[in-house]
Amino acid sequence: MKQFDVVVVGGGHAGTEAAAAAARRGASVALVSQSLAQIGTMSCNPSIGGLGKGHLVREVDALDGLMARAADDAAIHHRMLNRSKGLAVQGPRVQADRRRYRASIQHQLARYANLTLIEGEAFALHLTNGSVASVALADGSTIGTTAVVLATGTFLGGKIFRGLDRAAGGRIDERPANRLGEQLRALRLPMGRLKTGTPPRLDGRTVDWGALEPQPSDNDEWRMSPMTRTPRLPQLACAITRTSAATHDIIRNGLTTSPLFGGDIEGGGPRYCPSIEDKVHRFGDRDGHQIFLEPEGLDDPWIYPNGISTSLSAEVQDALVRSVAGLERAQIVQYGYAVEYDYIDPRALDHRLALAAIHGLFCAGQLNGTTGYEEAAAQGVIAGCNAAALAHDLAPTTVDRARGYIGVMIDDLVLQGVSEPYRMLTARAEYRLALRADNAEARLSGWADTLGVLTPARQAHLRQRHAMRDAARDGIQDGVDADILREIEEDRRYAPYLERQSEEIARMRRDGDVAISSDTLSLRSVPGLSTEMIERLERASPKTLDEASRVRGVTPAAVAALWLHSRKRT
Repeated sequence: MKQFDVVVVGGGHAGTEAAAAAARRGASVALVSQSLAQIGTMSCNPSIGGLGKGHLVREVDALDGLMARAADDAAIHHRMLNRSKGLAVQGPRVQADRRRYRASIQHQLARYANLTLIEGEAFALHLTNGSVASVALADGSTIGTTAVVLATGTFLGGKIFRGLDRAAGGRIDERPANRLGEQLRALRLPMGRLKTGTPPRLDGRTVDWGALEPQPSDNDEWRMSPMTRTPRLPQLACAITRTSAATHDIIRNGLTTSPLFGGDIEGGGPRYCPSIEDKVHRFGDRDGHQIFLEPEGLDDPWIYPNGISTSLSAEVQDALVRSVAGLERAQIVQYGYAVEYDYIDPRALDHRLALAAIHGLFCAGQLNGTTGYEEAAAQGVIAGCNAAALAHDLAPTTVDRARGYIGVMIDDLVLQGVSEPYRMLTARAEYRLALRADNAEARLSGWADTLGVLTPARQAHLRQRHAMRDAARDGIQDGVDADILREIEEDRRYAPYLERQSEEIARMRRDGDVAISSDTLSLRSVPGLSTEMIERLERASPKTLDEASRVRGVTPAAVAALWLHSRKRT
């Protein structure tokens, strides 16, 4: 039996980042994927970043992750969202060449000598006295380990829906991971079902581009990672069109074939990225919905029509596409579909993304109820770092809400849980003035270095960048990167607000560290807590006063009662 410190199950965005992060912390790592050729695949849209999501990409990069550099290697369209607003809420976003992105991820993983790729299906977890001991593969082999990171995406119990057609799968033409899902349910873990979807893909050679509004790439030379120094790839324009009243009539008439409206799909879908049939049903008064036509590669004719995710039948998809301006002759090369899959209630995890019920088991990505590549990658870095920490008895890696969007997301997940796939938004971060996308490196890389998360190449890069920041603060601009000059300028502009926010953060960390007990017996002994507050706190199991204050529905009066009770105990 082969033995590794950490086994990562799944080769998507969460799994690849988890494997690389664990390797950077010195662990011997096995990354298990059903198909080694599909490692790093962008399974839905061909974009990286966006509002809130771009912050996560930059933070993953600051922790020496893979995503930002892969995005730069593959970027064929750059767009800074919210450019007219302050840097705190601007969102860097690129369209990526799918093949080049996947190749970059695989190339980066190959640089880790202590990371082994294994093709196969994780069949079951073997436990000893409630702790992870090994992972069994479908071919009968076994991998011994101290820690496992599950990053299974939409593959646990995955079902694909298109019209009246049904198929088992986590992605089109790829098998689900049913046996592993059955085992987790048999272990009585808190699990549920969620849903996501994807639009039909179009043959770009059949689109009437001349009839559409072009959206060119940004001219300024920003990158996702400050380590990227290579020239940009040739840039392609996207285009914008809209659905019409005729489109909406086609969709309404086709709802009899919709698994979403027929009740076949039980899982909740993402509120901020609904299917086109859901948009038409919920917003019936609108005369149209935008569609962004996004190229999937420099040498790939496929186009991703962002905005018409659907699980309607193939016949209805053909009709709705051809009712849209510029798409009258468009050919569909792959029809859209919905995927329903198992997820674990993230309230069963701690801030390390460790599952309390099984020692040594960590979870990351859509398995935890999130949606999006960026959210998955960010969780993967944290889960991988902590899996290695468990194996090598190192300090845990946790990010609080004041340090990064990664901390905001994980805190939201483990305290609030989800009723729909979680998506990062800038509005979720109360300290967003300090948590800008442009200062992620300054906020996180030095801290990550103290935890042993950075490679020697990143450490050398960081020393150069620190010297540049010192020079810029002293008024020296020669040889200083343009993004650092802008970062320093923004720091000065917001200095009074940042100082006030720093005081709030210090107060939060000071008062918030007060420990509380969230078991039923302890909570019932707190004077002034209603039954409702006790139930909310019991479900979330906050460990500190600060965590209790962020549990949904817990009132300021309840927090004050907890604080007074904690003072009496001490």
